Order: sequence, then C-alpha cells, then structure tokens
Amino acid sequence: MKPNLSGKTASSCFSAGAVILAGVLWGCISIFIKHLNAGGLDSFQIAWVRMVMATLMFGAFTLITDPGKLRIRLRDVWMFIGTGIVSVVLFNISYFYTMTHTDASVAVVLLYTSPVFIMLMSAVLFRERITPVKLIALVLTVGGCVLVAGLLGGGYTIPPFCILTGLGAGLFYALYTIFGRYALARYDTVTVTFYTFFFGLIGSTPLGKIGATVSSFRADPTLLLWGAGIGLVSTVLPYFLYTWGLRRMDSGKAAILVAVEPLVGALIGMTVYHESHDALKLLGMGCIFAAIILLNLPDGRKKV
Repeated sequence: MKPNLSGKTASSCFSAGAVILAGVLWGCISIFIKHLNAGGLDSFQIAWVRMVMATLMFGAFTLITDPGKLRIRLRDVWMFIGTGIVSVVLFNISYFYTMTHTDASVAVVLLYTSPVFIMLMSAVLFRERITPVKLIALVLTVGGCVLVAGLLGGGYTIPPFCILTGLGAGLFYALYTIFGRYALARYDTVTVTFYTFFFGLIGSTPLGKIGATVSSFRADPTLLLWGAGIGLVSTVLPYFLYTWGLRRMDSGKAAILVAVEPLVGALIGMTVYHESHDALKLLGMGCIFAAIILLNLPDGRKKV
C-alpha cells in the first residue's frame, strides 16, 4: 500500500506560500516609507513607528484571541532579545546606514547575502544539509539580486565601512531566522511574533525622536494611515507568515524563498515609480523566480 503524501504536499505548499507571501509584503514597504518620509520622518523615526504600530496591533489581537500566548519564561527572554533587538533593531541601523552612505542597490545586494549566512549557520547549529539543489538556488538568488539591483557595469566604488555595514545588515537579517527557530521550538508563532515586535520597540525607542515624530503626525494626520499600513501590511502580516512558514520548513529553504522581496520591490519601482526595466533587471527577476520554482519542484522537494 502506497503512503498518502497529499497531506504533506499540501502542507509544504502552504508553508512555501506563506514564506513567499511574506517576501511580497516586505517588498511593498517602499510604498509606505516614501509617504512617511515625504511627511518629514527619517529612517529611524519610520522604524520606530513601524514597531509601535506592529506591537499595538498584534498585542491587541493576541489579547482578544488568546492572551495565554503572551506568557513566556524569564529564562527564554534571550530568544526574543535576539529576534527583536539583535535582528530587527541592529538590522535597521546597519541597513539604513548603508542606504544613506552608498547606492540603495548596493545596500539591497549586500542585504541579500543573508541566505548564505542562514545556510551556513543552519548547517552548524541545526545540522541542515547543504544540498546541490540549495546551492544552485542560492547562486540563482544572489545573482538575481545583483542583476535586479543593476550593479553590473555600474562602476561603483563602495566605501569599505559600507561593505561592513551592508554585510552586517545581511547577518542581522539572517539572525531572525536563527533565533526564531530556537524560539519556535518552545513557543507558538503568535508568541514569537509578538515578542519580536515588543523587544524591537524597546530597542528602537531611543532612536525614534518621539517628540518630533508625534509633532509630524499632529501636523499631518494622514501619516497615521501610512503608519498603520507599514505596521500591518509590511510588518505584522509578513513576520507572522514568515515565522509560521519557518516552523514547517528548514531555514535555508525559507531564506531563499523570501528573496522574492527585492523582486517585488523592483516591480513596484518599475510600475509605480517608473524606474528603469532593462534586460538585465528582467533576467535577474527570472533568476529569482527560477530559484523559487527549483525549491518547490516535487522531485527536488525530497532532496531539499
């Protein structure tokens, strides 16, 4: 009698879909950032608003639906300091510095060294296999990001410290997956997501220029809508979806699937902001799509 794999196949598809959708929602963040920045908020203020909105929204949701999921043991706080402060806050600082002092395309490519960090750390910490399928998908992903960012033939000179901060952004971005896997071994997806936001809020508050931020919202109340948007659409939903999917697949695969984010960002740039869409950029998008398809082929799934 042959085993029925339909349940496992459906579960795998849902998990991959959740992680890819998380990447799509993260890729939409530029829409909210541009409106908030136009309203007078700098990067650090936007990061603080993002954490305030996410903590309030997800905290209220959890209190109403299942307040018991807010209980954690004191000895496990280090996990959420890891996801919220080490990952979210230090990632923002490194990423924003890199974007401020060099081209945004350079910052994006350096950020997406994160799958490399995740794959290596997961092999050491969680004994996840580095298979040929993963390596091919990783090469396609990194190469696709380089092409989407338009780095080839650009003749960029990158300040050495920006290389360090850009790689730091990739590392801290990757650490959410690593700390998150430890936390998910003991806690529900809802618990991990909420405390990531809570500790991210604690860590970002000293940088948030609260007085100036509140004044900006008073001067233009429509900023509240964009603040709520970045909190819900590009924070609460994608972090929850990614954490949910991470619980059901290995870290290296999740890291590559979520790389749909720069692809979505590039599509928004081309369609909404009328940025260039040359052949190399389109080829890069194709590489990222190819990596995602490769990881989800029925025959390749058993090898990953």
